[in-house]
Amino acid sequence: MMNNKFKKYLGIELGSTRIKAVVIDEDFNTVAASGFDWENRFENGIWTYHLDDVWTGLRECCGQLSDELGSIDCVGISAMMHGYLPFDKDDKQLAEFRTWRNTITGEAAEMLTGEFGFNIPQRWSIAHLYQAILNGEDHVSDIAFLTTLAGYVNYKLTGDKILGIGDASGMFPIDSHAGDYDAGMIEKFDVLVADKSYGWKLGDILPKVYTAGEGVGVLTREGAALLDPSGGLKSGIKVCPPEGDAGTGMVATNAVAVRTGNISAGTSVFAMIVLEDELSKLYTQIDMVTTPTGKPVAMVHCNNCTSDLDAWVQLFGESAALLGAKTEKTALYEALYRSALAGDADGGGMFACNYLSGEHTTGFEQGRPLFARMPDSKFTLANFMRTILFSTVATLKLGMDILTEQESVKLEQLLGHGGLFKTEEVGQKIMAAALNVPVAVMESASEGGAWGIAILAAYASLKNPEESLELFLSDRVFCKMKVTCIQPDEKVIEGFSRFMERYKAGLAIERAAVDSLKL
Repeated sequence: MMNNKFKKYLGIELGSTRIKAVVIDEDFNTVAASGFDWENRFENGIWTYHLDDVWTGLRECCGQLSDELGSIDCVGISAMMHGYLPFDKDDKQLAEFRTWRNTITGEAAEMLTGEFGFNIPQRWSIAHLYQAILNGEDHVSDIAFLTTLAGYVNYKLTGDKILGIGDASGMFPIDSHAGDYDAGMIEKFDVLVADKSYGWKLGDILPKVYTAGEGVGVLTREGAALLDPSGGLKSGIKVCPPEGDAGTGMVATNAVAVRTGNISAGTSVFAMIVLEDELSKLYTQIDMVTTPTGKPVAMVHCNNCTSDLDAWVQLFGESAALLGAKTEKTALYEALYRSALAGDADGGGMFACNYLSGEHTTGFEQGRPLFARMPDSKFTLANFMRTILFSTVATLKLGMDILTEQESVKLEQLLGHGGLFKTEEVGQKIMAAALNVPVAVMESASEGGAWGIAILAAYASLKNPEESLELFLSDRVFCKMKVTCIQPDEKVIEGFSRFMERYKAGLAIERAAVDSLKL
């Protein structure tokens, strides 16, 4: 039996632009990390990833960690939530992987929201399934298994068709009391499609649901070879239930207890607020999902955050290279981010809309990144960067206002993680002002969801029967964690408010661009 002091835990998260793996020890410190850059593809009107690229990326990440793989006790897999991955009884993929980024299920989402009396966002798996049914797509009758990206990888590693409850809550509504899919809504869906005479019922094709620490599987010989063809990673080790990036973000920021919240800001941006009381009514801008233990969470999810900003940073890097300057990527980001702090409070009277893809919160089925300025705008680099950074959080602000102003949800602070917060102070300061709430960042924030799923793997391996995830995190993981908190700055709040007035007015320009500039 392996000596406990040598046990380590491997967490892998398949994010929007990067697959990342971390190994942590029993003190929850990161002892090794690796990564693989990848990008979604826009093919035939669909945002997608090829599953071959999944395994290329995973093998690359594990190959970089070869010295650590022999001491792994438990593995955890996390990935982008939602989307559509259907397979037949022979595990043949029946349709391209339709990711969370797609806004092609409006009809289905609206109909299911009305049928269930529960908000069904366009990116949810059930919306994709029902839209495929409405479209009359032939493959639907052959579906034997429908899952998420994390669920797919976990199935290939263990043979288990399961999901952590947080990831499952982005496929279909969850009954938090039962810790499972909402049985009444499952029945309503089956009645809704009964006339199609499919050979399956919805409950038969969805993954089985487990809360954190339950449903621990085992890495098969075939699964180990998929991750690590060299043989360093041994079969037989434990694999915790797969989770979505929202759940791992909650874990990574110790935001799984009621009245806590976190913000993940990268390619997309979303805020997760663990609720004490139910919301007073349905809001189509607010998703209801769960923590990895099944507690209800109000989620404000926006498809667009840093993609447009990243494109501008890359352009500035190319400009510098044209002049013979060598710029390291991290240094370039830091310099440009910090320049924003020197800009005028409102960004100099300019407008930016960062919609690379559609944005359901504001009713856009597609996106066209835009920048505009008035003749008298103060067009400086500092103001430009401030405006672009403001645009990354503007849509989130609109959704969060529903919770804080209409539902009177109180927050003492929000924990931030993701790429927007990598440059010290800048992203925190802008986010705190935008939402008018203190924003804290932990020293683990740069590791993000990969570290979060590694923590869930450790919890599955180490937990005592009476130890809740909340206690495990507060008493064992975060008890000595350094936290940096930034309070809202009144000057930045006032400047951001002026920017938001332009932003709301400028969405008419975005609508004209989407309608006029066809893909």
